[in-house]
Amino acid sequence: MLSRREARAHSSNNFIFDHLFFFSYKYNQVLTRKMAEALISVLLEQLVSAVYQHTNEAVKLVLNADKDVKSFSSKLKAIQAVLEDAEKKQVTEASVGDWLQKLKDVSYEMDDVLDEWNIELLRQQAEEKQEVEGDNALVTKKKVRFPMSSGCFCFGQVNKVIHHHNIARRIKELNEKLTLIAAEREMYGFHQSTIGDHHERFIQRQTSSLVDVSAIFGREEEKEYLLSKLLRESNQDGGRFLVIPIVGMGGMGKTTLAQLAYNNEKVTAHFNKKVWVCVSDPFDEVKIAKAIIENLDRTQSGSNELEILLQSIKRRVEDEKFLLVLDDVWTEDHKKWENLKLPIIMQSCAKGSTILVTTRKEGVAKMMRATKSTIHLDKLSDKDCLALFNSFAFLDKEEDEANGFGAIGEEIVKKCKGLPLAAKTLGSVVLHKKTREEWQNVLNSKIWELEEVEEQVFRPLLLSYYDLAPAVKRCLLYCAIFPKDYDFKKDNLIELWMSQDYLNSKGKKEKRRIGQYYFESLAMRSFFQDFEKDEMGNIIECKMHDIVHDFVLFLSKNECIIIEAIEGINQRIELSSDKIRHLTLISVPEGPLPTLCYGCKNMRSLILLHSSITTISRGSIIQMKCLRTLNLSGNKISGSMLNEVPKEIGELIHLRYMDLSHNWNLKELPDAMCELYNLQTLVLVYTCLWKLPKAMGKLINLKHLYVGGCGNLRYLPKGIGSLKSLQVLDWFKVCEGDDEALKLGNLGVMDQLQGSLDIRGLGKDDASEIEKALLGNKEHLSHLGVGFQFALGEQRKGDSEIVKALQPHQNLESLTIRCCHGTTESLYWIKSLHNLRKLYLSYWEFCEVLPPLGKLPSLEILDIWEMKKVKKVRVEFLGIEEEEEEEEVSGILFPKLKKLTFFGMKNWEEWALLSEITIMPRLSELRIKWCPKLKALPKFLYKIPELRTLEIKGCPILEGEYEKGVGKEWHNISHIPNLTIQSGWKRTYVVF
Repeated sequence: MLSRREARAHSSNNFIFDHLFFFSYKYNQVLTRKMAEALISVLLEQLVSAVYQHTNEAVKLVLNADKDVKSFSSKLKAIQAVLEDAEKKQVTEASVGDWLQKLKDVSYEMDDVLDEWNIELLRQQAEEKQEVEGDNALVTKKKVRFPMSSGCFCFGQVNKVIHHHNIARRIKELNEKLTLIAAEREMYGFHQSTIGDHHERFIQRQTSSLVDVSAIFGREEEKEYLLSKLLRESNQDGGRFLVIPIVGMGGMGKTTLAQLAYNNEKVTAHFNKKVWVCVSDPFDEVKIAKAIIENLDRTQSGSNELEILLQSIKRRVEDEKFLLVLDDVWTEDHKKWENLKLPIIMQSCAKGSTILVTTRKEGVAKMMRATKSTIHLDKLSDKDCLALFNSFAFLDKEEDEANGFGAIGEEIVKKCKGLPLAAKTLGSVVLHKKTREEWQNVLNSKIWELEEVEEQVFRPLLLSYYDLAPAVKRCLLYCAIFPKDYDFKKDNLIELWMSQDYLNSKGKKEKRRIGQYYFESLAMRSFFQDFEKDEMGNIIECKMHDIVHDFVLFLSKNECIIIEAIEGINQRIELSSDKIRHLTLISVPEGPLPTLCYGCKNMRSLILLHSSITTISRGSIIQMKCLRTLNLSGNKISGSMLNEVPKEIGELIHLRYMDLSHNWNLKELPDAMCELYNLQTLVLVYTCLWKLPKAMGKLINLKHLYVGGCGNLRYLPKGIGSLKSLQVLDWFKVCEGDDEALKLGNLGVMDQLQGSLDIRGLGKDDASEIEKALLGNKEHLSHLGVGFQFALGEQRKGDSEIVKALQPHQNLESLTIRCCHGTTESLYWIKSLHNLRKLYLSYWEFCEVLPPLGKLPSLEILDIWEMKKVKKVRVEFLGIEEEEEEEEVSGILFPKLKKLTFFGMKNWEEWALLSEITIMPRLSELRIKWCPKLKALPKFLYKIPELRTLEIKGCPILEGEYEKGVGKEWHNISHIPNLTIQSGWKRTYVVF
């Protein structure tokens, strides 16, 4: 018999042994190699793409650079072919690591040079466009001509000739460098990679169904839910068998939960036959089939023919209640799942048979068509995580805690953030440490400095990381520039990836869609968590688990650095290496941006978070000429007093992303900013800008312009109207009588607009401009907000004509119209918005009848505010004509409506709808506030099974009718779980 202490140590050793799947070389070297793979392979992929774009006739503009570029391209392709083997050999040969670093450095340099080349082409396009459009508002320069029909070129300015000569010279020099690097590869004897080579680097992971129940902590709810699914008599969906996926990040305990269920006595008694198969990667149908047969009758099958094996399985499980566990499934390839024909085999089993799957990928559940029965495994509670840690860390818990170890242990467990594997590993780390100082050292160390963490905790994360495409890996690594617990805004993150050229598209696929796909790939593999969604269920924010962040930061630590400023001593920041590409500064206090000393010349990202800088020196800007991403946003709570952006900003020619938001003292931007031809994203929200540079039409690459919350901004400059590639314009303010202002009709050329557009300040003469804006052509626009000029008590006859002219594309999902003085008859086109999911109508001063909305098939959220002249809500609200007989009405009205709000309807008296037809069957939330004359609720509401929330406030008549226990109608609503009936004493007004 082993002692308790020996048993725990033995268990820990077995845990490590069971999960070993790498060869004998040191694990941190493997991680370093994987980092190199992501950095270099993606960079080379980008370069090959960029080189291809330049090998056309325009290449002759830079002397004979086309030959050098083509030569460079061919060498890159040759190096790519041996990169896999090079990364493998650097583990044992330091010189190979040096070779890879030189390759990376020259690749970054070439990327910069080609980008400069592209900027010259963009500059020409901008100046030619400016000349053609004859925009007198722009400050024109002498035009530069590139004679495309000739192999030579001439410039109007000598410095342009010199500049292009320098580009050609630098390309030649870099080509010579790469020639030497390519030649050096011969001495290492690299072999070319083939498909499937990467699997040779791994020993396949193996698991068994055995589990030590005494070492399990938490997961009671998940266990009970899983058992209830397994022990059901039949599939609730009507099928003969059920597929239950358990999904979660590596180390979260998916296999353990499956083991608990598999070994449960009730489960064993419930099923006639049980089989456990560890699948892992690659998904081999023949091996899986053989493993099932061997588990069923303990005999080996000599056949390698899949069909024979499957027929053999079918005979063995026919009419049996069968439980099959497939542990650690990775493939999302539906063909492989079809080849295995398990769904067909399970059809021959007895009812109640089940396939239980553990996987890290949400896509596996989708591939198996089992999303409804999926169990998502989240982190352990603090209490359970601490208990798990203590079970590994302490021999005598009470004695050790008395000596002060328990308090330190609690702090160590906070590093785990609910990840069971981390709790086990750190518990094992301190098991043999005898002093408080040793425990304190574990607490104070960076988690990746602990060898056991590298070998055990990071290993499953590395498997998930390895499963990503190279470009997606690079996007994940870029997340290391943000601190722990950072709220990632999905759209913002995609734009940052875009700024670093990680979303190179093939063909005509739009980059934002590629970014969306990459984000989903990471989310479905549990690299992101804690998702925050909008009212319509779209992901808008997420976080990253601390252990995942440590993993990503470890992989990127040579390129990314985060520095938290300390007031008074951070006026100068010494960077440790010129290899740093991405720098994040946190909580920089009020004052100048700290001077960055040494190593910043190659930086591609500078990001400020929660900072309050007031000035930026010109020198600071000039020394960061390789920047692609610049975030100088202020503190969102207190704002920043940055009052000027230096004109030297125009020298950051590579810049693609600039964020100046929440700088409350910033009133204007330098004209030089319009020289940033590469700029794709400009974020100016919540600044005090009162104007934008006139020449913004020169920003021909600009795709995303955010100016929401800029209350002092009188108008957008008319040059923006020439930006046909603009995809995001979140705010537009109508400005009358100013020739410098962008007109509403100028939006007509912007067919690529997507996301949200909010139009403010509409007035009496804007119907023709709305027509010119061609909103009906903007098929990618998801939200449209329209706000009219606020004029209390004054009716504008033109408002109805403006509303008639809106007519957005039928793809629109969300619509807001505020302060309209027209009538809802002008909304006749709303019936065509078959994809509309959210509608918000407020302050229609002269509206007497609600619009016909009941037949909108997708409407989920409806808010009606301050319709003060509406007295009755009748059948017209349902989209039914008054003369229609009840029996003539077919279908369901408001079929998908979930949330309905009426607010401030001060003259509303009657809500009378047909009672013999189905209305709002999916309504879950109803809120009625400040409707003092409303007498009763319609009877159909009493019968809606999904109505879970009813709030009545500031409605004295309704409050009496539905008063708890005594109201005449109380019995009709008493079954609603979340019920609030409240007398309002203070009125809330919305200010526009």
